[in-house]
Amino acid sequence: MDFIADVRLTDGPVFWTASALGAAAAVYLLWRPAAEGPRPWWLSVLVSVAGGFAVVGLVHWALIDVFSTFPEDLPDDVLLWAVPAVAALILALIRLPRSTQRARGAGIVAFLLVLLLSGVQINAYFGLNRTVSDLMGTALARIPALEPTLTRQPGGPSPVPLAGWAPQGEVPDEGALRKATIPGTASGLETREAYIYLPPAYFATNRPALPVLVLFSGQPGGPADWLTGGALRTHLDTFASGHGGIAPVVVVADPNGTQSANTLCLDSRIARADTYLSVDLPAWINTTLDVDPDHGRWAAGGFSFGATCALQMGTRHPDLYSSVLAFSSELEPALAKERQKTIDAAYAGDTAAFERETPLTRMNQQRFDAKAVYFAAGERDPEFVEYMDTLAEAARKAGFTVEATQVQHAGHSWDTPSRGMADGLAFLAARWGIRS
Repeated sequence: MDFIADVRLTDGPVFWTASALGAAAAVYLLWRPAAEGPRPWWLSVLVSVAGGFAVVGLVHWALIDVFSTFPEDLPDDVLLWAVPAVAALILALIRLPRSTQRARGAGIVAFLLVLLLSGVQINAYFGLNRTVSDLMGTALARIPALEPTLTRQPGGPSPVPLAGWAPQGEVPDEGALRKATIPGTASGLETREAYIYLPPAYFATNRPALPVLVLFSGQPGGPADWLTGGALRTHLDTFASGHGGIAPVVVVADPNGTQSANTLCLDSRIARADTYLSVDLPAWINTTLDVDPDHGRWAAGGFSFGATCALQMGTRHPDLYSSVLAFSSELEPALAKERQKTIDAAYAGDTAAFERETPLTRMNQQRFDAKAVYFAAGERDPEFVEYMDTLAEAARKAGFTVEATQVQHAGHSWDTPSRGMADGLAFLAARWGIRS
């Protein structure tokens, strides 16, 4: 059944077949398949399309402005692709009472196909579930727990310096994925399992002191998103193959605890997430994994919420995370589009306490010479491109070495970090002295 698990959902035959069937079903519903009586047939179409836009707009307004489900507007592409499904439902409901039993069945099938069309297009935009395996979670379920033989052994040999390293013993062609629970000993934060990428060089008899990259996902979301939407293993294996098996040890950590939670990566009334990321997580990495103890070769990175979190780590704890990869970063941590809601929830309305923790404020007040940050945002994501430009300018003025780029043909989706990861890794490699 592996061939089913590998079926592509964002391109390829299944994607295009679903799109074609959905488009044909939409044409069928727009056509007059049943008698409309004295009412013009186009009136039902007009009502359903207008209703589709109205319902999507109303739901979006409620999610953003009433329930504060997301801190930013959903992408226009996503909202537009939601309209056909809603319009098809309205049109089907209008026509069902006047339809024959056969026509009702055809109308229901047509609606389901248009719903499928909207679903595959929205999934393709976000780029999160690229295959059936991603959607079902089957590949993730097979990732084994981190075994003791791959951890740092008390009294064992220290990793050898990376400069001039040459492998001894058998080294695999590809890296390996493992998972582990990283306890919130100091923070009290309960988190989901983290995923760890160990490059081929980690398996050498003379294990080198490898750099560390800590990654955070978007919100809502979780660590697994970096493996599916971010195609992380593929990018890291490609990097390792071009650098003699060397790549960073990557820990995809969870600062939130659940799919919908948002700790803001701060120590606040919500949670002690900053303590988790600056105390618990580095302590676990240092005591569990054979990595370079020099934090000059440690970086934090992320997408969207995760990019904001990474930039927070780089500005609050530059002694721990000296480099940052920020893919589609927000301007500041946020629970809601209305800024005051974040301040009220996290700091009981204390604006000054909140602003002291934002990257822009810290970059205004501190110097970050010898630190570095790589920014990227999708060219079709103008709001986050503007955020990137503002943050990049502030970072340069604060002394960061900065690179900022727009990822072509990408929006606010996993295409941005996936397509931008190669350049981000090259940026880090230059800092870490890793040569091809």
